Amino acid sequence: MGKSIHSTDSQILSRIYGHGRGWVFTPNHFKDLGSRNAIASALKRQKQTGRIRQLARGLYDYPKTDSELGILEPSMDDIANALAGRDAVRLQPSGAYAANLLGISTQVPMKIIYLTDGLPRTVTVGKRQIILKRTTPRNMAMAGRISGLVTQALKYMGQDQVNESVITGLKNRLDESARAQLLKDIRFVPAWIGDVFREISQAGDVE
Repeated sequence: MGKSIHSTDSQILSRIYGHGRGWVFTPNHFKDLGSRNAIASALKRQKQTGRIRQLARGLYDYPKTDSELGILEPSMDDIANALAGRDAVRLQPSGAYAANLLGISTQVPMKIIYLTDGLPRTVTVGKRQIILKRTTPRNMAMAGRISGLVTQALKYMGQDQVNESVITGLKNRLDESARAQLLKDIRFVPAWIGDVFREISQAGDVE
């Protein structure tokens, strides 16, 4: 029994060290290494040693450290990717978070929403809440592309709030290849967002 425990722990540690500091993970990332109870017990032991940190129920990280700041918090994307699991699910930043990533909103939301074609899940990490929200295949058609991020940001702002200032900001932020991607994906978006895509894609950088 003791040998089995040692083997499970060493295999888990090997995988954690292989990913390096900053990796965020769940027990599902080790399901090929033993039973559910064995994995849970091994992670509990590693947490007690201080090698890994428990962020929330069923969510851990191998934290990065800074000589001045100490133990660093994981990024939103790293947490979301861990929650999505090892399966081939896609994520799409949505709502205020999408607008913030593009610089068209200064609001830093405490609730971070990702659309996904995987299982829905909500986890609270400190003062932040990460929400994976299952959505339709159509809404995930542009996941992982700049067009998906821009679409979600525009939907969050609403048609009436998308003015020349917003469009100019996006023109300055997106390079030529990103603008070309918007035009390729017009078929996936509502008509008014398609019109905004065309405006963003016109001309060169705006001073």
